[in-house]
Amino acid sequence: MSTASLAAAPVPLRQDASLIGLIGVAHLISHFSQLLLPPLFPWLRTEFGVSYAELGFLMSVFFVVSCVAQTLSGFFVDRFGPRPVLYAGLGLLALAAFGYASSTSYAMLLVCVVVGGLGNGVFHPVDYTLINRKVSGPRLGHAYSVHGISGNLGWAVASALVVPLAMLHSWRVALAVAGCVVLGVLLLCVWQGQRLAAPPPVGAARAQVAQATRSEGALDFLRIPAVWMCFAFFFIFATALSVVQAYAPEAARQLHAMPQAWVAVCLTAYMVASACGMVAGGFLATDAVRSERLVGTGFGVAACISLVLGFAPLPALAVPVLFAGMGLAAGFAGPARDLLIKRSTPEHASGRVYGVVYAGLDIGQAVSPLVFGWLMDHQDWRAVFVGLALVQLTLVVTALRVRHTRRTHVAVAR
Repeated sequence: MSTASLAAAPVPLRQDASLIGLIGVAHLISHFSQLLLPPLFPWLRTEFGVSYAELGFLMSVFFVVSCVAQTLSGFFVDRFGPRPVLYAGLGLLALAAFGYASSTSYAMLLVCVVVGGLGNGVFHPVDYTLINRKVSGPRLGHAYSVHGISGNLGWAVASALVVPLAMLHSWRVALAVAGCVVLGVLLLCVWQGQRLAAPPPVGAARAQVAQATRSEGALDFLRIPAVWMCFAFFFIFATALSVVQAYAPEAARQLHAMPQAWVAVCLTAYMVASACGMVAGGFLATDAVRSERLVGTGFGVAACISLVLGFAPLPALAVPVLFAGMGLAAGFAGPARDLLIKRSTPEHASGRVYGVVYAGLDIGQAVSPLVFGWLMDHQDWRAVFVGLALVQLTLVVTALRVRHTRRTHVAVAR
């Protein structure tokens, strides 16, 4: 049978589903590891006699290291394939968790945070390279949807696991159990390693990749304008997400006389609705032509809801409902967002492109508190929602600019 015939043969649902599930579990561990320490800050503050600012610095280091590692790991993914890089990332995260559990000083925690940041940086280049190379085209939208949902679940599972264990036993036991969870997923991935193998292209595809590699240097993909527009998109997206996670619920409480306990309800409503939106968006994102319009619609609606939260006189009960609506709209845009990135990615530089593009997430999470934290300190609650709406509208413009720069690049290349 010819290569063309093989390429045209339908991929069994079970094959796609098992790979998507495995990638989702690995991505869950990435987000899980990001939130191991913050829920335990009260215990760590007492244990090591440090301030909340010093504990916050640990997370800043984690994301800065993750940003650098994410950019560099893309080159390793393209050079050695995604599977060994994924194993290394999971191994480093497990080592970091066990290191946290056995730390006897703040300095030891800092060293372990560096190890954890290195491990966390591999997942987006690995995951999206596997999805784009091995998942069949009609199911790409569903793959992106599961990938996004698994990340949200990872954040939720972390605090749900470590806080009860810390209360029942100790923070060291909680982190040791977390390390066992990460190690278990690593063993699962090794056991299912054949599903994670991404062999190099064959036949004509291999010739095309080889020609592209010879004609372009390792960094020539950085000349593609759409790559930098995608980087900007994720930088802005991370800024918006950081505002919702850290500041918007409290600002809404101050504006609408909402009970203190409902602050957490608003965030939970946003995350759960965002996951539901990703499921719906996964069906619509199978049509790549509509990806920019889906992104624009989702974040456009989210921006309108932000302005309503900032200016409309609302009963307290309506606030969590509006947060859920904003999460649903943002989640709806998620799979189309990832498909938009794929359409801008050269096949021979997939890992490198995703490494650079998703580094924008870490940088956005580091920069956002500098601006919105200042607004919160000055009790300018409405300005928080105005700023959030402006950021979300900027995402709409950026998505359309990605389309424009991609088409311009293709036209010039021809």
